[in-house]
Amino acid sequence: MIRTYRSGDEAAFIETWNASMPQDGITEKVFVNRILTDANFDPEGLLVAEEEGQIVGGLVGIVRKTPMAGSNLEPETGWITAFFVHPRFRQHGIGRELLAQADTFFRSRNRSVVYFASYAPNYFVPGIDRQAYPEAAILLEKAGFKKLYQCAAMDKNLVGFEIPEDVRALEAARRNEGYVVENLTLPYVYGVIDFNNREFDPDWTRAIREALKQGVPMSNILICRRDDEVVGFCIYGGYDGVGERFGPFGVAESLRGTGLGKVLLYRCLEQMRHDGLHGAWFLWTGEREPAGHLYLRAGFAVTRRFDVMKKVLA
Repeated sequence: MIRTYRSGDEAAFIETWNASMPQDGITEKVFVNRILTDANFDPEGLLVAEEEGQIVGGLVGIVRKTPMAGSNLEPETGWITAFFVHPRFRQHGIGRELLAQADTFFRSRNRSVVYFASYAPNYFVPGIDRQAYPEAAILLEKAGFKKLYQCAAMDKNLVGFEIPEDVRALEAARRNEGYVVENLTLPYVYGVIDFNNREFDPDWTRAIREALKQGVPMSNILICRRDDEVVGFCIYGGYDGVGERFGPFGVAESLRGTGLGKVLLYRCLEQMRHDGLHGAWFLWTGEREPAGHLYLRAGFAVTRRFDVMKKVLA
């Protein structure tokens, strides 16, 4: 039986999730923070597969009720941020039925496009990890999802990390041109928020706002500025209080290729090491894009790959 969420499902839902997706397990805190208190949460989108009173699968479907920025509710779009079936109950058609019921939910909300799983702000993974969950990838394709692009998660060991001399020389050269890389201080809080509003996705602005509201120290945010204008930034520890989680990070489009991004990256990694962190990681970048090349040259290694997928509802 496929039904919608009801109070009391939480513990069994989380237990089955963790048994089904061991590489992407969650805690009660994560369930509350990223599902129940999400401004877009709709209990009719949280589907539960039940057999003989036991929760054996689930799916999280989302449509916007609150815009990321401005008034755009992305009225054609829905997202599946996670779905799973317990290993003992696979090959029984449960996953197929969960996805079919999700289609019904999205159609009832007048959605014509569904993504797996690139929802902001509360995504769990950016897409399907085919290596970890090959059966789920096949199931998505059979349900009509098509791959849009691939992104990569990367990790770096920070033990013994030092900024190379060529990066120090690069920073000195940019400093002579008036560019300063430093920790965020109160006079530039609005500046870094405004910079993100102008240059990047609204989710990055939200990430900085939420980090500061939740007590992430301003010292965890580095900025690059020229005079009083913020032209780049880098943050760590901004998601769920996980210190080793790196990003977001970016430089003004007009200044890319100047090396300022490289300086920000290395300075941030150095500070993470000084804070006693042994690693840095993030979930999402284009492996073959300029940012991906920068990370690889800095010693990051690809640890997982995800396919972002899209389905057009007939």
